[in-house]
Amino acid sequence: MPSAYDNYDYPSYWKHRNYEHQSEFIAIKGLLQKIPRINKSIEIGAGFGRLVPSYLFRVKRALLTDPSAKLISLSMKKYSKNNKVFFLQSKLENLKNKKKSGSFDLAIMVRVLHHIENIDNAFKIIKNLLTKGGYLILEFPNKSHLKANIRHFLIGDLTYPINIFPIDLRSKRQVNKNTLPFINYHPDQILEKLKEKGFEIIEMRSVSNIRSTFLKRMFPIHTLLDIEKYLQIPLAKLNFGPSFFILAKKIG
Repeated sequence: MPSAYDNYDYPSYWKHRNYEHQSEFIAIKGLLQKIPRINKSIEIGAGFGRLVPSYLFRVKRALLTDPSAKLISLSMKKYSKNNKVFFLQSKLENLKNKKKSGSFDLAIMVRVLHHIENIDNAFKIIKNLLTKGGYLILEFPNKSHLKANIRHFLIGDLTYPINIFPIDLRSKRQVNKNTLPFINYHPDQILEKLKEKGFEIIEMRSVSNIRSTFLKRMFPIHTLLDIEKYLQIPLAKLNFGPSFFILAKKIG
């Protein structure tokens, strides 16, 4: 069955988003410092392999999965000669039938959760894929970031920051056409769901904290990234940035 991303030029989306791209590298590399050993990893929704260089240096064997045949093909062109990298075209929901329980020490899922409505099932599948004491690096779009809170405050929605229910950003027309969900989640909801499914939260990071067209024009990217490095951990406590990263450990 064709994937929605088979008809979308996803690599082009990142051509002018180097700050966001490098901010995610900072987050992943920082979180990896908390993980003592990685033998096998799985990246769920790996796309065209954009994030592979951020973690491959710490992994003996890396499996890249994605539902899009087009994106998996692009990943294979990049990494097929690397004997540490393997590929599997699959949706998250089908991984439980294609990979044995406890197969991976680390699961990475970035820019995927916003397309998933049943997060309980997603976290259950991921937990099953992980070894005892295995780790999850998870990213999701933060519903309660600073700009969103200000915007809702100005229109009189004073309870928005504490409303943990997710928001699907699709229009009614898009929903009726059965397009992919595009859901922003509140960090508190994700944290609670992970704990319910048997994960311990190790670290949180607020990412792309100074994402701004104006700032990108005013300052070189390396300056913004130098600032970003110091903001990610402290600003996570404030749910500040538009992107949220969590490192969680499977327990129980």
